[in-house]
Amino acid sequence: MPALPPELQPSLPLAAAKAVNRIPATTALPGGCLYEPKWDGFRTSLTVTDDGAVLFSRQGKDLTRYFPDVIAAAEDQIPPGCIVDGETLIWANGRLDFNSLQQRMTTSKAALPAFIRERPASFAAFDILAVAGQDTRALPLRDRRALLEELARMWEPPLNLSPATAEPEEAATWFEQLPETGVEGLVVKGSGQPYEGGVRQWLKVKHRRDLDVVCAAVIGRRDRPTAIVAGLPIGDRLWIVGRSTQLTTNASKALATHLHLPIENHPWPEEITPGTLDRFSKDKAAVRLTLVEPIVVEVSADVAWSGRSFRHPLRYLRARPDLDPAAVAVPEYLE
Repeated sequence: MPALPPELQPSLPLAAAKAVNRIPATTALPGGCLYEPKWDGFRTSLTVTDDGAVLFSRQGKDLTRYFPDVIAAAEDQIPPGCIVDGETLIWANGRLDFNSLQQRMTTSKAALPAFIRERPASFAAFDILAVAGQDTRALPLRDRRALLEELARMWEPPLNLSPATAEPEEAATWFEQLPETGVEGLVVKGSGQPYEGGVRQWLKVKHRRDLDVVCAAVIGRRDRPTAIVAGLPIGDRLWIVGRSTQLTTNASKALATHLHLPIENHPWPEEITPGTLDRFSKDKAAVRLTLVEPIVVEVSADVAWSGRSFRHPLRYLRARPDLDPAAVAVPEYLE
């Protein structure tokens, strides 16, 4: 088996997708559209050589030691000289569990085997970048998909072939039904497209829901807020579950009319760590909150929920001063 050439050495830059607001038509991308689930996991590439398998994140981090269950399956079921693009996942109670993926990254070496037995990982493959040491990235997706399907024909879990469809009606059904399992939406690719690492050549559309949250603080001044800080009752406290994207000028003015100084016994501090609002923030400076008397606001959120917070910013829709903050509850689909 020849060694991988230099241009195929891990980690390779992976293709990406840009967000759109609705499911694209079948003619939106070259060669016609192929629709796939947008998995809520770690985007990763599996490289298998005669020396074994390695797993790298989209950012180029070596994740091999954190996922020995996926590595063992790859070494057993994927021949040397292959590079597969996909998503590393953990399922719990019939739903994708992103929080457990993150916990794997902080679990001690001694505790990792027990963690793996309790919450095993799986890998959903959706593209192939090399076969038998040969670069396949210049091939159109339809040909790469055929190669991947042949490779995956005899796979057994935890290796899985990610489903794909060219039928927009089936894609629409997935879009409506799969979010109940934690799937975020759809990724849409052109069947005639080659693979361009580091380029947003695909499209993605996320499933979103409107819900009520408690706004008990804002970023910025009370008379000119730039973002809301959202809370939901978890356990016996109002838990900070996220923040909104930047408010428009009109939204800021409209919201400001409903914001007032807190009366007493505010549930939140005036300063929080940046990770409280953005779990992936690299900023170390504390975030200053402008505390307000809690009110209900309506927001739009995607389905990326960690169990205690939204992983992506919320979209502010409107204030709901007619509703009682004490009556707000965590929606059933997030529990």
